[in-house]
Amino acid sequence: MQDMIKRIIDADNEAKALEEKNRQSAETQKEKIERQSREMYEKYMAEAMETVRKNDAHEEMQFEKAWQDVAARQHSAMIKLRADYQNNRDRWVDEIVSRVIERA
Repeated sequence: MQDMIKRIIDADNEAKALEEKNRQSAETQKEKIERQSREMYEKYMAEAMETVRKNDAHEEMQFEKAWQDVAARQHSAMIKLRADYQNNRDRWVDEIVSRVIERA
């Protein structure tokens, strides 16, 4: 009988030890999964931030080029308007005066 009780106690102790080992293993796996999840998130965020930085730089270059194109067109238009004014101002003044006099 004593031997039977000892075997039951030993089996119970082994079961408790196995349960503790499994609990620790589960905690270790949970920590590993959380660590890997954090690492994946941080890697993803770093890559996303790098992509955003590159896109910002690219968009800034596109904006600067578009702005330069607009500025060049405006400058060309201003030069043309000034040239038209220089070439036609006397005729335009004469035409305006003539029309005003005709109406009067």
